[in-house]
Amino acid sequence: MQTVTRRALLVAAGTLAGLTVATVAVLRKPESEPLVPRMVPGSGAVHLEDLSALVPTDPPAPPPAASFTDAAGAKHGFGDFAGKVVVVNFWATWCQPCVAELPSLAALARRGSADGIVVLPLSSDRGGAEAVRHYYATHGIEGLGVWLDPGAQAARTLGARGIPTTLILDRQGRERARLEGGADWATDAALAAIQKAAA
Repeated sequence: MQTVTRRALLVAAGTLAGLTVATVAVLRKPESEPLVPRMVPGSGAVHLEDLSALVPTDPPAPPPAASFTDAAGAKHGFGDFAGKVVVVNFWATWCQPCVAELPSLAALARRGSADGIVVLPLSSDRGGAEAVRHYYATHGIEGLGVWLDPGAQAARTLGARGIPTTLILDRQGRERARLEGGADWATDAALAAIQKAAA
């Protein structure tokens, strides 16, 4: 009887220790990662939305002034892309839904460039440009620039409630639509939805 009780206590102690480690890992997320990644509730799995999740901005309006940086640390704003359709994506390398959609954003950037579509993946990673470059290199991401949103300031300014969040800006710099969560941006339907939203 004592042996069974000891085993039960050891199993319970091991379970409690595992839960404690997992809780501490979640609570110790670095300060530069303030936005919550969007996951499928209760599953831990990544869910990529279809473009029906793209919500029109009514009425279309210019976003609040926000700045972000390029890989060299130079500041930029959305006005730098006047005359282009801009797909702004707030992401980070530690966010599973963000990295799940990243290859499709790269495909969109390559495919949409002929139509004047620019993809700006604004990373809030604490490691800055080097973290993004390393992620791109190790995961074969091609066609996306290294753009940074230090401290997620631009994401907060534009009202992103979590990451990934994607905004579509038209050629006049007005926000026309946004999507919260990851999506497959490499489809014909996605390209058509972006073109329609920005028309």
